[in-house]
Amino acid sequence: MAGFGYFVAAGSQPVWSNSALERMNVASIGVGGKGGSDSDNAAEFGNPIAICDVDRNTLEAKGNSSKFKSAERFTDYRELFAKHGKNIDICTVSTPDHMHAPVTLEAMRLGISCYTQKPLTRTIYEARLLAQVAKETGVSTQMGNQGTALSSSREAIAQIQSGVLGTLKEVYAWSNRPVWAQGPNRRMDLKKFEEQAVAEVKGEEPNAKPEEIAEMVKKLVSKKKEEIGRALERLDWKSWLGVAPPREFWPGIYHSFQHRGWWDFGTGALGDMACHQLTVPFASCELQDPVSVVAKTTGHDFDSFPASSIIKFEFPETKNRPAIPFWWYDRLGNKPPAEVFEKWGIQKVSNSGVLVVGEKGAFYSSDDYCGVYELRGVEKVKVDYEAAEDKGKGNDVNNMFELFRAKMAGDPMIAKSNFINRAGPLTETILLGNLAVWAAAKGGANGEMGEWGEKVEWDAKNLKVTNLASLKTPRVADLIKPTYAQGYRLD
Repeated sequence: MAGFGYFVAAGSQPVWSNSALERMNVASIGVGGKGGSDSDNAAEFGNPIAICDVDRNTLEAKGNSSKFKSAERFTDYRELFAKHGKNIDICTVSTPDHMHAPVTLEAMRLGISCYTQKPLTRTIYEARLLAQVAKETGVSTQMGNQGTALSSSREAIAQIQSGVLGTLKEVYAWSNRPVWAQGPNRRMDLKKFEEQAVAEVKGEEPNAKPEEIAEMVKKLVSKKKEEIGRALERLDWKSWLGVAPPREFWPGIYHSFQHRGWWDFGTGALGDMACHQLTVPFASCELQDPVSVVAKTTGHDFDSFPASSIIKFEFPETKNRPAIPFWWYDRLGNKPPAEVFEKWGIQKVSNSGVLVVGEKGAFYSSDDYCGVYELRGVEKVKVDYEAAEDKGKGNDVNNMFELFRAKMAGDPMIAKSNFINRAGPLTETILLGNLAVWAAAKGGANGEMGEWGEKVEWDAKNLKVTNLASLKTPRVADLIKPTYAQGYRLD
């Protein structure tokens, strides 16, 4: 460890010391896509000593950039931790969803504080376990839902908690995601490719002899094998799969970014965006421990998520509000009914947003992070809230800085999206919706929305589906707790 940074007085605000000798050591797992900015943001405050990415092109590009030239490079995070684990203070985890939990668990068990991208985990049990391990180890944690580090979102939470909207009635969120491929029958392998190639050649060359068709197909298959071979020279596919069941690599449908649309690797639009959009409603409306979920979808094959879904969560009464529903809509143009908005004079509804409805008024945000909002039917009241510390480089940097502050102070609660109080419970709530999506596999005709699927009744305390025995949908419980591939540790 290079040593700790510290805060020096500057008027009434503490300021981070950037002395190279006092900066904490940082490792970054996943340095492409969102991992590119996460690792850069961590390097603002820490000393990068190791980076890891399964894509060698990405790894080399990051390693050759100015702040990371001294960082040792790995394609398997387990090797990184084996060599540097004792010297790492903070780790960023920006992998595909299915690897968030295994990487973060190993880091925390080594005493490393973690900044893990949203969704915190792929499954509900993993979210519960990450919160437990964070509490047991005492490390500082933060999930990458950067809207938590906006002063405006914190003000919004305080506004709703003040009771300005009156008795809470319902919550809505809608998203223009997915912006990646989803839908049934998308898996590809060489056998399926060959079958498609035969059909394609026969269609284009109806008079070709069988031996001519065979030769043309052989060339197409050979060309595809060469393409796959070149890709795998630069991609550690085994490490990319990690804890997931084995499957053939296929260019363009898993790596990079497309993982979100697959049940084995991602969490769909709900997992991707609800961690952002529920920043305010979760904290202000007590959207924790739902008792049931039900969904309708455009259809899926238990391998790839549906192109679109609508989900209804039901939450029990608390001491601060009656029982309320939360409605989720995904896919561009898939929104709550117009009358929901018309009542509050909202004519032009944003492509993504949040609406919290009370007896007296409504909270409306047209921003993915609930950072931009307005109250309808009521006026803002004076509220007290803790403003986020602004480093002047955007809320991504502010959110990262909050983790460094927590680590420095030895107080994990400084990080508002810590795994224990916020990120873990929030992720549990959100991922329950995917059990309902799983149980609503049948869509309508021509890609339209189908009927409501089976309702999933939930015991949040014990992480159990209470009506599992009566469900006709197979393997619902598999989405609660995963089985890791050999070589990886869950419990």
